Amino acid sequence: MRSRRVFLRQAGGLFGAGLITAVLEPRAHALLAPCLRQAAGRSPAEVARDEDFWFQVQQAFTVDRTLINLNNGGVSPAPGVAMEAMRRFDEYANHAPARTMWHDLAPGCELVRERLARAFGCAAEEAALTRNATEALDNVIFGLDLAAGDEVLTTDQDYPSMLAALDQRALRDGIVVKKVRVPAPAPSQEEIVEIFRAGLSERTRAILLCHVVNLTGQIYPVRQIVDLARPLGIEVIVDGAHSFAHFPFTRDELDCDYFGSSLHKWLCAPVGSGLLYVRAQKIERVWPLFGQGEPRSPDIRKFEKIGTHAVSRWLAAGESLAFHESIGAERKAARLRYLRDRWARRFQERANVKFHARLNEVDSCGIATVGVAGLDAGALGQHLFARHRIVTTSIDHADVKGIRVTPSVYTTIAEIDLFADALERAIDKGL
Repeated sequence: MRSRRVFLRQAGGLFGAGLITAVLEPRAHALLAPCLRQAAGRSPAEVARDEDFWFQVQQAFTVDRTLINLNNGGVSPAPGVAMEAMRRFDEYANHAPARTMWHDLAPGCELVRERLARAFGCAAEEAALTRNATEALDNVIFGLDLAAGDEVLTTDQDYPSMLAALDQRALRDGIVVKKVRVPAPAPSQEEIVEIFRAGLSERTRAILLCHVVNLTGQIYPVRQIVDLARPLGIEVIVDGAHSFAHFPFTRDELDCDYFGSSLHKWLCAPVGSGLLYVRAQKIERVWPLFGQGEPRSPDIRKFEKIGTHAVSRWLAAGESLAFHESIGAERKAARLRYLRDRWARRFQERANVKFHARLNEVDSCGIATVGVAGLDAGALGQHLFARHRIVTTSIDHADVKGIRVTPSVYTTIAEIDLFADALERAIDKGL
């Protein structure tokens, strides 16, 4: 376990060269200083509607405005400051990677770990840097000691990669994967809890659930499910791929045992950066996905032993985090809901249109999945891109059929309105 003081001493010579300035002295706040001054003292809801504020945020991204990207939930562009930092780190690492990458740059990951842990509300020694949510969660899914007959409770709407990992454990180890069905939209948060309660048995050892369902944008009541599970000795694994940096919350509000997220979604970090949280008392018991060193070590860094990899993504994630925090988590969530409501409210009263999560502050945030009776979701998604160069995500699930719409902080009002107009024409006139 390294202290901050040891880290600074080891990397001292590097700071003099200014090579990881972005990790220690983020530029994002200076970049947004003009709009932050005008936002001071105003409510998040008021700032959400201030186009002058968001114009400054939009200018921080170098995106292709010849298309309208409404699939930021899959993977989001990073702001220019993060991309600049990643290029700088990659160029320096390339001088002599065995020395410059591992000896000079890699120690900077300790400060990124500390900052991410602070943002999530856990100790730095409980936060591991990964390449994505799948890698983070697979460490737990494959690392828990489960025996034949042990049950893991999940839903049929969980992310396919996580369900595939559970199915592989079932095939290999004989565990039982029990999938409950949650209606889309869910009637209420309380009903979701009751569905999980009904799925428990004396053989349940763990629950895997999404914080935000990728198919629908539905926010699950994680804390209530944890409170249900913990007295029964059941561990809770939270797929936070779509929640971290999407809307504000902390570890203590969830109180889960494990949490994994992709930073290249809502944090807008470079592709290939993720976060794994493991409660301190449980680190020693979880086998790392990649076998290097002592598998029963209580050091969270054992989950980062993945062989040779570029550390630039993790270092640059520090810039994305600074950018996110400069905007403010409350302001960001308010803006994402404002963008969602601007287009979705136009269609909410239509009898042939269905939203798969309720549009309120409890059940959803920036994500909305909309289905139109008589319009195939795949065909609608193809039509929107071919005719209007609008990127969405087509969802084809037994209970969820529609297009998923995920704007970001760089999305303009004009782009939202162009999408809404295109969707309205498709509904009224067909494809």
